[in-house]
Order: sequence, then structure tokens, then C-alpha cells
Amino acid sequence: MSGNALVIGLGVSGDAIARWLHGRGQRVVVVEDAPTARTRERAAALEGIEVREEPSDAEAETLVRAADVVVPSPGVPEAHPALRWALESGTAVLSEVELASREISVPIVGVTGTNGKTTVTTLIAAMLVASGVRAVAAGNIGPPLVAVVGQDVDVVVAELSSFQLRFTERFRPRVGVWLNFAEDHRDWHPDARAYAAAKTRIWANQAGDDVAVANADDPVVMDAAASAPARVTTFGLEAADWRVDAEVLRTPVGEELARVDTLPRRLPHDLANALAAAAAAVEAGASLRGARAALRDFRPLPHRGTLVGEAGAVRWYDDSKATNPHAALAAIRGFPSVVLVAGGRNKALDLSVLAEAADHVRHVVAIGEAAAEVEAAFARSRPVTVASSMRAAVKAAEAAARPGDVVLLAPACASFDWYGSYAERGDDFAAEVHTLTGRRRGVED
Repeated sequence: MSGNALVIGLGVSGDAIARWLHGRGQRVVVVEDAPTARTRERAAALEGIEVREEPSDAEAETLVRAADVVVPSPGVPEAHPALRWALESGTAVLSEVELASREISVPIVGVTGTNGKTTVTTLIAAMLVASGVRAVAAGNIGPPLVAVVGQDVDVVVAELSSFQLRFTERFRPRVGVWLNFAEDHRDWHPDARAYAAAKTRIWANQAGDDVAVANADDPVVMDAAASAPARVTTFGLEAADWRVDAEVLRTPVGEELARVDTLPRRLPHDLANALAAAAAAVEAGASLRGARAALRDFRPLPHRGTLVGEAGAVRWYDDSKATNPHAALAAIRGFPSVVLVAGGRNKALDLSVLAEAADHVRHVVAIGEAAAEVEAAFARSRPVTVASSMRAAVKAAEAAARPGDVVLLAPACASFDWYGSYAERGDDFAAEVHTLTGRRRGVED
């Protein structure tokens, strides 16, 4: 491989793809628009790779003109000047997923969707491993896909964002899973149609014995599945191939996968995730026995509906990963009576839809930049308290909660107003809850 490559962004993915391309004989230049101490540390460790910090528009255009391929890091918006010039000039724009997949010789299971990707990707890999299949999870879940090129495994399970799929050309997963669709990342995609089109690319190049795994309960997913070029198998809570029947998760031929009451997590979206994972894993070579074992042993990932405290007959849940209204609504509807902590940095989404779950909400605590939007969403239906910090939010939630309630952090927003990540936000919430519940236990003792 030779030629000139321009990589946009020096995060984990950008660093990995720059090194990978350089190792394959490419002349690589990386541009970083928002340098930090961490990106400068990465830049200093790159040998033979040029890094340009905060290039002017003219400099970025010159770099694009010299490039044979432009590789944007996940999250770099399509409106980025370098991307725009590349697209307008006909320069190839390819994601790290596209480039890596061309050199992965084993089957790939690709997982995309607005919500639940990491959980399902983790479950699929666990089901395969429990079945004796050597599988590795990669992509958005952890190591970039280029990091697993050449690994001695049987299957690669890749979590795929719309950003990564948008710039694929020949990417062809043996099994492609589309979990669900709801408006998200309006700060990146021009509109919902463009977002859906990017997701649809998970099935675009499938053929022959490939399999598309689709959510039977999601009309957008099923509309796309109707024109999928590969065989389609569905999952859903009722009318689907992989389904819930009489409180039992069942296969397409009616075999029992698991009883609902034996699962560690059993909210509606948990059941859908379990079914999607089993459908994909079995198609990729897992046994039902392995799938059952992985479901039995699976524990929730952090910040995804995690119970972080309990006192005074009130339970506290951290669902900081619910960074859009669709995810927040699913979390809220899993409980009968919720004190909701929501807000953060809105991603140009309509937060008023949160009021659709008002019948599950007792009180709302609004936080962050979007506090006013959260407050407006519930203004006519539920009392709202605006909090200026996570500590104040937890105290307000404590004051509003009643025995039997759940206090739920389900922000419906990104974390980048107060925090560096959704994980940092969830950790802060959990720390404040631990302080509070520890104090309450002392009082009750």
C-alpha cells in the first residue's frame, strides 16, 4: 500500500489508524483541531507521521488536495472543512472500519443502532466464546478494528457507529445487526434521513449466506430490512423470529433460550438486547448452550441502568449512557415511579418527547446546559427542580422521592457541559449517591 493519507483527529481511533497506515507504507498526515495534553502526547510518540494542529481552512484544503484518501475519526462532523473539500473534490473518504475490514479474513459480526450497541456486542462475543468460538469484540467498544487485523481469532464482533458506517464502501459483515433507530447526533448528521442512511450501510454489501438481524418492533429498521440484499432474521418482544412467548425467550423454531425470570436484567430493552445477541451469535457459530450460559452469567455494563444505591426503600440507578431521548424513555418506562435526573448538552434533539413517559415520573430534576429544555418538557405535567450541580441534583431527588420510587439518572443528553464523558458523569452521580445513602444508613441504624 502506498500513497498519501490524511487522518482527521488524533483520538484513540485516529492514533491507531495513523500508525496502521504508516506501517503499510502510506505517507500520513494527521490534523487535530482541538489539541490537548493527551493528543500532544500521542503526537510526540508518532514516528514518521506529521501532525498539524489547528490548521487554517486554507492549510486544510491544501492537505486534502495532496491526499489520496481522507480518514475521519469517529465523531468528526461531516461539515468539517477537510471532509467537505474531500467530498466535493472526489477524494476518497473512508472510515477506519472500511480500511481495516478489507484486511480481516475471518467473519465479522457488525452491530449498530441508536442504543444498546455495546451491550449487544459484548453479549455476542461472550456467547461465541462460551460456545468454544474464538471471538474478539472491537470497534467502538474498545480496540479499534485495525488493532485486531491479523489476530488469531475465528470471529470479530464490531460495534459500529453511524459515523463509521457513513464512510464505508465495501464493508460486508457476515452478520449485520441493526438494533433500533431514533433521532440522535443531529449535531453530526444533516438530518434524520442521513442518519438512517448511514445505519443502513451495515447491510448494503451483504450477499449470499450473509444475515441481516433486524428489530421487528422498529418500523425504520424493518423498512430498511425489506430491501436488504441478504437473508433477514428478526428479533422482538412478540411477533418476531427470536421472541418472547409466555415469559420465555424463544428461538425461531420455538426452542427455549431462557426464562425471563432467570435473567439478571429483564426490562423490555434488556430482553430485546438478549434476543438480538442470541440471533446474531447463533448465526455466527454459537451454540444455544453457549448463548444460554452467557446470558446467565452476564452482568450489566457500567452506566447502563446500574443500581448504585438503596436507602429508605428508594433505589438509585445510573443510566448515564442514555445520551438521547430514545434511550432515556426506554429507561424511564422500565420503572413504575421515577424521580428523573435529566439534562446535559443537547445534541440538537427534541427533548419535549420525554414527557411521553410522564405517567412513570413523579418529579424531575433538570441539570446542565439543557436544564431549561428539560423543565419545559415537563412544565405542564410534573414538578421540576433545576439543580446547578450533581450534588444539588442528588439532594433534590432525595427530597422528592417516596418509598418505592426509583431515582434514575437518564440524561437524554451528552455530558460535555459538566463532564468529559458519560462515564465521568455517572461516576459523579454514583459518588454523591454513595455519600447520601451511607449517611441515610447511619441515620436509620
